Amino acid sequence: MHDEFFSKAHEFLAAGQPFATAIVVRAERPTSAKPGDKAIVTPTGLMHGWIGGSCAQPTVIREALAALSDGEPRLIRLSPEPEGKSRAGLIDLPMVCFSGGTLEIYIEPHLPLPRLMVIGALPIARALMQLGQAMNYHVIAVDPDFAGVDLPHANEIITDLAQLAGKINSLTYVVVASHGQFDEAALEYALRANAAYVALVASKSRAAQVLDYLRAQGLTAEALSRLKAPAGLDIQARRGDEIALSIMAEIVQRRRNAEPLEIDKLLEGIDLSAGPVEAIDPVCGMAVQIEGAEHTAVVDGQTYYFCCDGCKTTFEQNPARYLAASAPAGQAVDPVCGMTVDIASARYMSEFEGQFYYFCCAGCKTTFDKTPQNYLTPSVAGGR
Repeated sequence: MHDEFFSKAHEFLAAGQPFATAIVVRAERPTSAKPGDKAIVTPTGLMHGWIGGSCAQPTVIREALAALSDGEPRLIRLSPEPEGKSRAGLIDLPMVCFSGGTLEIYIEPHLPLPRLMVIGALPIARALMQLGQAMNYHVIAVDPDFAGVDLPHANEIITDLAQLAGKINSLTYVVVASHGQFDEAALEYALRANAAYVALVASKSRAAQVLDYLRAQGLTAEALSRLKAPAGLDIQARRGDEIALSIMAEIVQRRRNAEPLEIDKLLEGIDLSAGPVEAIDPVCGMAVQIEGAEHTAVVDGQTYYFCCDGCKTTFEQNPARYLAASAPAGQAVDPVCGMTVDIASARYMSEFEGQFYYFCCAGCKTTFDKTPQNYLTPSVAGGR
């Protein structure tokens, strides 16, 4: 399990993909998770690893997504009866099922390095690249004229302006410092993309000419309003390195005062073309992780995924029945504790007399399975 945690973290870091880590730092019985258990949560809400069952997972995923959005780590405590007044630095949250126990979990976001894209290779551009590298930005040099020769502070080099759009996301800070060589073309690409910051190194009169050109190309007033020209804060800079410093200062100011990122923006530039990571069990309606699924069946060339061997066997006995009707969906009521359970995300289910029943945790399922007749009412059944 720990091997998966570290291998996934390495995989996401290498690919520049955002993720959050969740580590159990304290546990009070009864809990299935123990100190040191850990998991990774992706921006799509997929969890790799283990920090407890259905009592903890939904809340941890929600808080992990919040951490990815605001960029701030958090320490949460899950307990059946949260204290009215939490201690400083601790978020007190209710455990979502009745099994008891307390967990304290540290959640930390891991965002890709912010990107500094510098268009041009003259002294100001070079000084900016050096500052960006020193401040742990992923520096992208755009140098069509000299093909990136002698740019030691660039992590990545682009020689074709047409490639700019595919390299710009909501964590990219773009500075055009080509001194008239290809200001307009580069800015057109940058302003049509969702960059966090776009700036032009130029005089006010030159910037006005560039804006007129971009306006004539059909860029909207909203897009043009995002252009900062001249670039940088006014620190009375004169030399090229001082101008570069003023630009980096402005980038830091923008970055630290930015609104929290929306989750969909964190996914920009991430290849999701490999297809869905989950499928719906056509029998019980529960979501099944496709990767590593143990129970599958193929009908007419289509693969179907199941939560358990029971659902697979039921399906194989009469596939047409389940393909002709929609799988159970929506919400059900846990017949033991009365909690509302989302059918798709449920982790525990039992079938009794042709009906499906969904549970918030393993404890409720075990209790039900011992004496199901004690919990049967029409209002709590799910399924067909």
